[in-house]
Amino acid sequence: MVSDRKKSDKIEETHSRTKVKFEIYGEELIEKTVRSSGNSGRIYLPPEWIGTKVKVVKC
Repeated sequence: MVSDRKKSDKIEETHSRTKVKFEIYGEELIEKTVRSSGNSGRIYLPPEWIGTKVKVVKC
């Protein structure tokens, strides 16, 4: 039986963090920095965007 630590190390080895290219189409782009908010992160977007679909890409 493999320990949990060894399992997680093996998973990290098989899932490398290489960058990939995304091609997306939209109406507007805003570049923001995520700020700390409790145990999470947060970004603020314009109120006009409320109710719209957005996508976040980590660079």
